[in-house]
Amino acid sequence: MAVQKKKPRLDSIIRSLAKRGFSLSVKVVDKCAPDRLLLFALNFLDKHVPNRLISFAIKVVKKLAPRRLRSTAIDAADEYVPDEVANSRKVCAVIAAVGKYIPDEIIPPESTERWENLRTKFHIPKLMSSRRK
Repeated sequence: MAVQKKKPRLDSIIRSLAKRGFSLSVKVVDKCAPDRLLLFALNFLDKHVPNRLISFAIKVVKKLAPRRLRSTAIDAADEYVPDEVANSRKVCAVIAAVGKYIPDEIIPPESTERWENLRTKFHIPKLMSSRRK
């Protein structure tokens, strides 16, 4: 019985801390990060990061992060990230810019629904082509 009472309380504490932490980070980014800096960083990522580096990072994630860890991370992001984060234009732009490089093949099958929720929530486009142009 004691374990069952502690689990909901622990979950509510984690949810509260996550909400406060994410809300604080959103406020900092919205106030301190100028639009020009974000635009420069996102354009730099798209134009100057080689496709080989993106492919290499995907291979490393596949090898080093087990399916269960990736699934847990997606579940936590879907469950604990508050709506204030999704309402921040700047934060959504950064998440979408990085998230578009995540291919569907590294998403575990048990997390596809939650990944689609995150894609919708943060307006993440499909993976850009990793082949050489």
